Amino acid sequence: MKPLYPDIADKVVVVTGAARGIGRAIALEFARHKAKIIIDDLPEREELLEEVRKELEATGIAVIAVVADVRKESDVKTLVEKSIAKFGRIDVLVNNAGIVYDIDWDKKTEDQWHDTLATNLVGPYLLIREARQYLLDAKGVVVNISSTNAYKAMNPFSLDYDASKAGLITLTQNMAKALAPDVRVNAVAPGWVDTDMNTELSPEVLQNETAKIFKKRFASADEIASVVAFLASQGARYINGTTITVDGGYQ
Repeated sequence: MKPLYPDIADKVVVVTGAARGIGRAIALEFARHKAKIIIDDLPEREELLEEVRKELEATGIAVIAVVADVRKESDVKTLVEKSIAKFGRIDVLVNNAGIVYDIDWDKKTEDQWHDTLATNLVGPYLLIREARQYLLDAKGVVVNISSTNAYKAMNPFSLDYDASKAGLITLTQNMAKALAPDVRVNAVAPGWVDTDMNTELSPEVLQNETAKIFKKRFASADEIASVVAFLASQGARYINGTTITVDGGYQ
């Protein structure tokens, strides 16, 4: 299939949380557009990350895999340093890494709250901060992966996740101003997506949530990735500080 956005070819793209799910789909979408890609994930997913690296390499693009924990400032610095050492620049940063603890709200521990906020909110901030000069030099793009849970959810099971994703939207707006006019910063807010994160949903929850979606199905990870590619392209050159909802119509 011919790439929709030929201007993405040869762009250097960093994708966090790329060992599976939406992150993997985003990396594959950029590979289809002939970008140069840096994929990242946690040490415990190193084998999965290597599988994705081989999958991307098989498409003929240049790619490296970096094991880095976005919760750790030192790892974030390493991720940026290795990206620059390999490709010399960063054109697109996709902050996709995320975590959720789906347990009763009153059983969530302080450590779980810190872990959720560090992964979903602090990590993206650290990456933008560390990559900012390279993004400014490249007149680049940041795409943050938020969630409709940031503004459509009323589910105490995920209150820490929801708060972190709401924070990511305000981070998006603030960084769009901070890096203007040269760097565009936007977010994508997926609704329900058919990924590993949602495989343990009960049949009742699955049926009830699907019924609320106008499209009557969950999104595929590819459908989220296509929106990310659009935001990284010149087709979205006047879109900035915005969050795009991708939920199939959910009420």
